[in-house]
Amino acid sequence: MEETTSLLHPAADVPPDSASTRSHRIKVWDPLVRIFHWTVALGTIANLTVLRHVEDPHIIIGYVMVAALLIRIGWGFVAKGHARFSSFIPGPRSLKSYLAALIKRREPRYVGHNPAGAVMMLGLMALIAGMGVTGWMMGSDQFWGEPWVEEVHETLANIIVAAAIIHVLAAVIESVRHRENMPWSMITGYKRPANGSDVDNAPVTG
Repeated sequence: MEETTSLLHPAADVPPDSASTRSHRIKVWDPLVRIFHWTVALGTIANLTVLRHVEDPHIIIGYVMVAALLIRIGWGFVAKGHARFSSFIPGPRSLKSYLAALIKRREPRYVGHNPAGAVMMLGLMALIAGMGVTGWMMGSDQFWGEPWVEEVHETLANIIVAAAIIHVLAAVIESVRHRENMPWSMITGYKRPANGSDVDNAPVTG
């Protein structure tokens, strides 16, 4: 299999950005994926900092994030290319192979989500869903004032903070390792195409 074979090659085999690669970019992240990413990122930062104890804006931002999550989930089943869940959600074997290569610093560059990044994304989506559910419960008549609901909501918030820090650090490390600005690609939607041992796990979106 192409993916399994590519895991045997060191990331150092991937050439750095050059004038030719910079001029030849492919569209990887469509607008909906990018809007979802930054909506969740900025909403999480706002609700866990300046809006943490400002009830009405906190609730509104929370519902906006849940709405974005639901749209992204639906889009993951009907979209084409790298946004489609089936293009990047790894099986146990591919995840294990990628992590083994990562530990040896020989992981390949993925054009879309790499297996570890895909698992992180799914985990963050589940955490956001949990935050939305417990947030709604805290405002309902049935669960109003229930300490355990508030504790779960707070615990999920703390886990999201930890996961977000790991996510950012991983993006920085991957940017350095594979010589490509990952945060910038989530703004523009463009990345350099697969080359050498790179893995392109989905067709180009446009």
